[in-house]
Amino acid sequence: MGGIQKKSKMFKIKKISNPALKNPILIEGLPGIGNVGKICVDFMIDNLEAKKFMEIYSDSFPSSVFVNEYNLVDLPKIELFYKKSKNNDLILLSGDIQPTEEHACYELCNLILDILEKFKGKEIITLGGIGLSKIPEDPKIYCTANNKEIIKKYKSPLINSNIFGVVGPIIGVTGLLVGLAEEKKMSAITLLAQTFAHPTYIGIKGSREILKVLDKKLKLSLDLNSLDKEIKNIEKEIMLKTQKIITFKKKDKKQETSYIG
Repeated sequence: MGGIQKKSKMFKIKKISNPALKNPILIEGLPGIGNVGKICVDFMIDNLEAKKFMEIYSDSFPSSVFVNEYNLVDLPKIELFYKKSKNNDLILLSGDIQPTEEHACYELCNLILDILEKFKGKEIITLGGIGLSKIPEDPKIYCTANNKEIIKKYKSPLINSNIFGVVGPIIGVTGLLVGLAEEKKMSAITLLAQTFAHPTYIGIKGSREILKVLDKKLKLSLDLNSLDKEIKNIEKEIMLKTQKIITFKKKDKKQETSYIG
């Protein structure tokens, strides 16, 4: 099932396999402030030994290439992995970048929802960071969703759902995917960890807190101790591949939190 096939005006899909999944939960983690979501999903992919089944390419991605470990170039891409489980089958969405234009972000999110719909998936979890003006010692996790039922499902002492007035707009795939999911009658929630709003900061602490929640709620049996061992590899990969592609202008300079995603 290889080969790149054009699926929309803007995106091309390369199918690697066609896994048989049962009501999978989609977990998204693309680059953003602190790269919190990307760290979480990349760690789960490695720790769960998830298998890649799809790649997404687009001319709406930044006009650049990345040099890989074989000293060859790779086009920027978004990747989907799967993990079959007794509890919940998972689709893990990661990647090098996000679309740089708003209409491209909408089209990508609708494409992702179409893919999940084909697998009869009904639930989405997006992951991101809340940018603070200084490094948080003990990052807090906030959540919001497109319905109250999914908030109840993921209720935890580690999560604060009183998010109104705390954050600004949730920008990019992390927010838009949750908003658009309602049109497909899918439940969607976003988990956001506090992190330092600096382009070179790697939000390991916030990522760890989110992983604790996902590990318990989805019964993943993650080896969180190994996250410390992988920090150097994660930092190296993100610093080499991730570009700061989303900007945010504070409307209120007194507001502590800024960009979310």
